[in-house]
This record gives sequence, structure tokens and C-alpha cells, in this order.
Amino acid sequence: MVPQWMASLGFVIGIIVSMATSPSPIFADPPNSPVYELRTYVCLPGKLESLKERFENHTIRYLEKHGIRCLGFWTPTDEESSDTTLICLLEHSSREAAEESWNSIRHDPEWRASAWWDRERHGQVLEYRPDSLFLTKTDYSPDVDVAPKGVVYGLRTYNAPPGKLDELNARFRKHTVELFRKHGLHSYGYWVPMDAPRSEDTLIYIIYANDQNAMDAGWAGFRADPEWKAILAETEKNGPLTSVKPTTLPMTLEPLSSKASSNQAD
Repeated sequence: MVPQWMASLGFVIGIIVSMATSPSPIFADPPNSPVYELRTYVCLPGKLESLKERFENHTIRYLEKHGIRCLGFWTPTDEESSDTTLICLLEHSSREAAEESWNSIRHDPEWRASAWWDRERHGQVLEYRPDSLFLTKTDYSPDVDVAPKGVVYGLRTYNAPPGKLDELNARFRKHTVELFRKHGLHSYGYWVPMDAPRSEDTLIYIIYANDQNAMDAGWAGFRADPEWKAILAETEKNGPLTSVKPTTLPMTLEPLSSKASSNQAD
């Protein structure tokens, strides 16, 4: 069964998105800006550590070899997926570059040998193929770099009613981001999907705080803030800007990095 937060992101099990459409010119980065890819790996029970080992021993090295930048790896802290799920954020120079990089990895003989060795050692690790969502950064997002360590994260997804995504983005640009900062909630990045239909109604962002107490206090202060309540009332006087309650996935950053050991080392 697919967790609710994955369904809300528009993930389709077993399918990697392959067709690009143009994001909204109002809220997207310029055409030469990086493209981001949010990938979700769901493991069979008891196999998450094997997946992390695979990334450290092989995968990160080959991603970097073929021009893919790794910005962060997270595991959810919710009970439903904490033992089975790894989320990673990748950066590509363009959508075309992403396709070329993945094709190069798939045909890299060293990668193929490493993948074979990993299957021999661990057996089947993933429950199904990774889910992939290509994203473009909004114009109000901070610059996205390697995820900072020593903090706690939340992945949030908003679905806007038809025709309301621009208004939702405008509210974030003019008000929400600054109010987050006021209450100790730091913005890591804001994106919209590149592919229809999610490009027309979905906002995804990652936020962080110093620790879980600060995260909880920040959200409580934000929701109780009279300024936010006034903004919410004003911006939604003609109807809500979200079609369903936004989903939140609490996450912890995984300190994964490429190891220099041979792919045959135990």
C-alpha cells in the first residue's frame, strides 16, 4: 500500500516520469537553472540498511561520475515508513542532462558489475522501482545547496484547486516564507513539478528547524500568529488555496557519502 504522503506527491509506483512540460514562467527559475529530482526508494522489510550501504559503496560514486549532484538523503521519522524508505534530492544541469546521465549510468559496465555484486550479496532490496519526480525551483526559493547537517526536516506538499497555484505561490512569496523565518522555521527549498498534471496544482517544499522541539514550537507559533490569520483570511476570501490538507513528512538527514573502498570489498 502506498503511503498517503507519496500519493499526494503524485508518485506512480514503478514508473519513472519521462515527459517534460514547461513550468509556470511566473514562478519557475530561468531556463538555464538546475533541474531537481526527488527520488523515493521503498525497501522490503529489513533491507533499508542494505540500501544505505549500496549508496555509500557504489551509487553515490556513479551518480557523481555521470554528472549528478547529490544534495541530501533523508529517512522519514514517521512510523509508517521510517524502516523502509529513503528519499534523495538530486541536481541536474538540465532535464536533457538528467536523461543522459541516467542512460550513461545504466550502460556503465562498472555500475552493472557493482549492481550484480550487490544483488548477489543482499538479494532483492527494493519493493518496487524508485519513484522519481522532476522539479523546478520557484523564484522565491532560497538557493538550494547540500542539505545542512544537525537539524530536523519536514517535506510538505500542497495541492491547489484548479487555477489557484499562482495565488498559492504568491502568498508564499509575499508572506509565508518570512513568517516561517519569524517562527524559527528555515526554508531549504521550494519547487513545483515539471510534468503535468502536477505542474498545474502542486507545490513542494522542504523546511528545517534546529530540533524537533523547535519545529513543533515553530508550527504552533506560526498557526497562532495573528498576522498569519489575517493573511489567510484575506488571501482566501474568494476560496481556499489548497484543495486538501497539506501533507507533512518529518525526516532526518542521513550522513551518506561515497566510500573509496572497492566494490568487491566486504
